[in-house]
Amino acid sequence: MKRFLFALAMICIAQNGIAQEEFISPEARLITSFPFSQLSGGIIIVHAQLDDYPDTLNFVLDTGSGGISIDSTTGVYLKLAFVKSERTIRGIAGIRTVDFTLNHTLKLPGMESPHLDFHKNDYELLTSVYGVRIDGIIGFSFLRRYIVRIDYDALKIEVYTPGTFRYPKGGFLLKPAFSTLPLQVASIRDDHTVMSRFIFDTGAGLSFLLSKDFVDDSLVFKKNRKFYPTQAEGLGGKRKMNITIAKEVKIGPYKFRKVPVHIFEDDYNVTSYPMLGGLIGNDILRRFNVILNYPEQSIHIKPNSHFTENFDYSYTGLGIYLLDGEIRVVDVMPGSPGDKAGFLPGDVIFSVETNMSKNIQTYKNIFQNSIGRIRVVVFRDQQPVVLTIDVKDIRRR
Repeated sequence: MKRFLFALAMICIAQNGIAQEEFISPEARLITSFPFSQLSGGIIIVHAQLDDYPDTLNFVLDTGSGGISIDSTTGVYLKLAFVKSERTIRGIAGIRTVDFTLNHTLKLPGMESPHLDFHKNDYELLTSVYGVRIDGIIGFSFLRRYIVRIDYDALKIEVYTPGTFRYPKGGFLLKPAFSTLPLQVASIRDDHTVMSRFIFDTGAGLSFLLSKDFVDDSLVFKKNRKFYPTQAEGLGGKRKMNITIAKEVKIGPYKFRKVPVHIFEDDYNVTSYPMLGGLIGNDILRRFNVILNYPEQSIHIKPNSHFTENFDYSYTGLGIYLLDGEIRVVDVMPGSPGDKAGFLPGDVIFSVETNMSKNIQTYKNIFQNSIGRIRVVVFRDQQPVVLTIDVKDIRRR
């Protein structure tokens, strides 16, 4: 085939009298493949090492991060040297100036990625949310160097060198706009159908997030729409939000119906509205096997075995966290099912239904998959209290 193309080029040169050269990238080469684990909302956890430190660290693979970062406590434990900078990062709950630790090597199974500058951040809140130590986030600084294939069916990641890549049949090639983040066009339909750009965010453990300015200006929802108060965690801490259901979300040719949508006051201009409307989270993205080709500014998505799974429609109004080895109720939304059931901040959850595992991921999964009445035993002032919460289905207004 190469000889044919070369001969064809010679014919063109002879006919036109003009020498033309076409540079074809070499084929992408598989560097390594390794397993990953998932947390609630589809969050991806990969295990890696830093430099020659022997300890294995937990990193979130996050297309919503414009760099690469290390937890402040982990940085102290590893005795990393940090330098001051004037650079800032922003998230849904805050904006801050960050320090950097320079020129490190990230070691993933079967590969090393050198010369990376990590900024320092505090992931104590995320650790308590997920019950798994979060040591850092892998974002743009790493992803821009490689082609990364995420197989949510096999829970496996493959990393390739940049180059010509043969995408699998049956999927769709997205061409998002790229800054340091992929910005994908999508549409949301409810009372109106509205198109906008959204951050393609594997680090967001929800389905769809919209800024309130976008919702108000687009009139995508009727003014009398029922919203439920909740909260989410991100850079800077917790953020109060509202949640509702959109009739349809469409990405490329793929449609999802009855999608949970979080809405927040974008005080820190994360979405740069009106440039962006919000973000597409990993509870949608995990329904595809995804190929991130940052060097070619492309993302390939192909529906996988999770494509038709139900979304999380449960609503408790409870904020539960792993603190000092105990699963505690920290926040209770006023008027929520948790409030009506009698939960109080400070309650220590002992069991949910018959499960006494003290595993926060397990308890969250039970709440998410058991709409209706659930029996919960908590300890309050060192005394057991039996509570029954009627977990609400937010599809029913």
